[in-house]
Amino acid sequence: MSAERFEAAIALMDRLIAFDTESSKSNLPLVASVEDYLRERGVPFVTVPNTSGDKAAIFATVGPVRDGGVVLSGHTDVVPVAGQTWTSDPFRLRREAGRLYGRGACDMKGFDAIALAMIDEFKAAPLNRPIHILLSYDEETTCLGPLDTIARFGKDLPRPAVVIVGEPTMMRVADAHKSVATYITTVRGHEAHSSNPALGANAIEAAAELVSELYRFGATLAAEGDPSGRFVPGGSTVSVGVMRGGTARNILAKDCMFHWEFRGLPGAPANRALKHLEDYIATSLTPRFSKRAHGVTIETVTEVEVPGLAPAPGSPAEQLAFKLARTNSTIAVSYATEGGRFQGAGIPTIVCGPGSIDQAHQPDEYIEESQVAAGIDFMRALISEMA
Repeated sequence: MSAERFEAAIALMDRLIAFDTESSKSNLPLVASVEDYLRERGVPFVTVPNTSGDKAAIFATVGPVRDGGVVLSGHTDVVPVAGQTWTSDPFRLRREAGRLYGRGACDMKGFDAIALAMIDEFKAAPLNRPIHILLSYDEETTCLGPLDTIARFGKDLPRPAVVIVGEPTMMRVADAHKSVATYITTVRGHEAHSSNPALGANAIEAAAELVSELYRFGATLAAEGDPSGRFVPGGSTVSVGVMRGGTARNILAKDCMFHWEFRGLPGAPANRALKHLEDYIATSLTPRFSKRAHGVTIETVTEVEVPGLAPAPGSPAEQLAFKLARTNSTIAVSYATEGGRFQGAGIPTIVCGPGSIDQAHQPDEYIEESQVAAGIDFMRALISEMA
């Protein structure tokens, strides 16, 4: 690995981290910066905006513009920093003791920067097949960011043969990850004085019971475990992250909502936890609350369903990643990625990227400099395979 390429990757990481691309915000300034970088190098690209026009994905190609080749897939959005205690500006790269700190340094502007920094070497190589770079948006919320680009594969964009999603795996080859489905459940009751609960229906009481039932179901999932023995934690999981309701201590709450998720093993129905909750509402909760003067109504809205990545032993993506990472083994990860979106479109997909997921989403998020170096070595191996 040359010091020049290493420093170029770090400079690009600094450039990307400086853009506050929390998922609730536009990523267009970052995309414009990447467009300038690609133009300077004469690399053809297509920008694919979302429906509202406030975000965009960017798809660049080095080498022959034809079907086949490899997509290096990363995302540009990051999770919020609000409420976290950082020891430095999260949107300014800090380099210290072999670590590179900043929001997105690990997840996953580090990978994005490495891929962009390697373009000069990609261009200098006699590539027989294209190397594509796809930078998406909204991975941290919906994983919908690459879908409009995927829909154009084989039409006005080349259809790739393989996708490598560069989420942090410490450069290990991940061939499977869980799905994630997120929901917002809203309970509506009837206000009354807390001294006589029979005159109303407390939405918080009903919501708390539903949350408790979800965690009981979670215990069932944990007991079922993971037949493959590959996931940590083993088995599918449920979690409630937000709960709000009520107006005062002595008023039965009229409304209560909770935001929750289900992370399923590959092959598990995405709506398994939702169906369980709906069955519990119909058979247990509603009959009891309907006997009161005022019952409750409950509505659950599906926010997003992100597909899992299913193992595909011997796939072209796995075989290529084995060569690039110099390994013959795979791992499974419990977090979701955009990998399932590509696999769902029939494109062999693997997850392999620099950094540790344990550092993602944390205050003082960082990536080790050694992982940047490993990512560059991975890209150089890719050049050898594609030339």
